[in-house]
Amino acid sequence: MTGRPRSPRGTGGRLRAEIIAATRELLERTGNVEAVSIRAVAGMVGVSAPSIYRHFADKDALIEAAVAEVFEALNTAMQAAVDPADPPPLRLRRLGLAYVRFALDHPEQYRLATIPTDAHGAVDFVLTSGAFQSFATTLEEAMADGLIDRGDPTPVVLELWAAAHGIASLLLAKPFLPWGDPMAVAARVLDAACAGHVVTELIGPEADPEEMTDWLTRLRSRVRGTGTAAD
Repeated sequence: MTGRPRSPRGTGGRLRAEIIAATRELLERTGNVEAVSIRAVAGMVGVSAPSIYRHFADKDALIEAAVAEVFEALNTAMQAAVDPADPPPLRLRRLGLAYVRFALDHPEQYRLATIPTDAHGAVDFVLTSGAFQSFATTLEEAMADGLIDRGDPTPVVLELWAAAHGIASLLLAKPFLPWGDPMAVAARVLDAACAGHVVTELIGPEADPEEMTDWLTRLRSRVRGTGTAAD
């Protein structure tokens, strides 16, 4: 038995929010999905385990709900950083920088959003989250404009996300390295990832490292020698 009084009728939403908050606290405190259990969450909230199951089918559903809240906050921050009237490449850059900025400003929430999990539902949620869809929609517009070859945007979004996640994670884990301005280095990493994808498409996906090096060397010579890459 717990010491929490029975919730009044109509307050189930409040209890659900408390359950999610407790789950987030456990995840943020431990950084480990295994440390979260229905019993542990119930103890923090002051209810019985069956009370948790009235709101969530199982532990995976509980964790997914906690992560979903963070992705919603992330998506809000990303949307606030872009102007729909801007061209797709600029919006892609600003979405990526907003992603990194969110990670730096909310490190515990960010770690929670990217915490390792074996739940397939969590993977499905990531792909359908507002943050992921914002990247995908903007990338499709960039494809329509001819910046990137047309195709399934998902693999490209995952590549760009990997770049954003990589620099965000390193800036959080190793803040005392000589990065310089964190957002400036994040911008260079994201620009390199996007430009690298475009260049790879131009050279051809089957090009070997030697061919890629030769192509880039010739391009660099033309740009540095004439100020233009038109030839």
